[in-house]
Amino acid sequence: MTRRNVTLSVVSHGQNALVNRLLADLAQICPQGLDVIVTQNVPEAATLTPLGPPHDFTLVANDRPKGFGANHNAAFGRSASKIFFVVNPDIRLPGNPFPALMESLEGENVAAAGPLVRNATGQPEDSARRFPTVARLLQKVLRRNAGPDYPTNEGPLEVEWVAGMFIGFRRDAYARVGGFDERYFLYYEDVDICRRLRALGYRVVYDTTVSVIHEARRASRRDPRLMRIHAASALRFLLSSYRDGW
Repeated sequence: MTRRNVTLSVVSHGQNALVNRLLADLAQICPQGLDVIVTQNVPEAATLTPLGPPHDFTLVANDRPKGFGANHNAAFGRSASKIFFVVNPDIRLPGNPFPALMESLEGENVAAAGPLVRNATGQPEDSARRFPTVARLLQKVLRRNAGPDYPTNEGPLEVEWVAGMFIGFRRDAYARVGGFDERYFLYYEDVDICRRLRALGYRVVYDTTVSVIHEARRASRRDPRLMRIHAASALRFLLSSYRDGW
């Protein structure tokens, strides 16, 4: 694979239709070449339309399903770019967010950066947040959250963590922290890696000068199994936070 400045890792869990829309966006808004690695976590009938030149496209088909962190760590191992982006299949790109985010990642001690994320109606989502605590999680359950934790119109600013639906990492920082903790299966991998990066003195940046669209499915709010996994991940994070003195 040709060495590029940027690698994108996308994992499809029966979501090839969404991945095709994302790939079409990339073909339209990114004239510079990207390394794009798509991992099919489960077999599916829908055909994937790969990116052509100037991009490099790699398709990985798992023989068994893996978790969010395991899939992206495997893609990182296949990559060689100095910037590694994790992007969900349900992201749409109305413009090119990569130049601004790469500039943010060139800042002093910046290890990770994410854009402003908007929902399908254009409203900002709370994709940059403070670390969860028992009190904050209770507020969320009781729907007493007053709104986003950080301003959505003040340009790049340092935050505690940004959501893994769209996040870029400096390669050296991602490698130093050991990537995502694969003990988390679907949720809180993004919170955990940002906490570990910050513990090493790195910064996490939320750049609201660029935005992406998140066509969220919110499956964990409807599926009892996913709700249990979500709750277990939250508990794991809280316990690790208190153990480490956060």
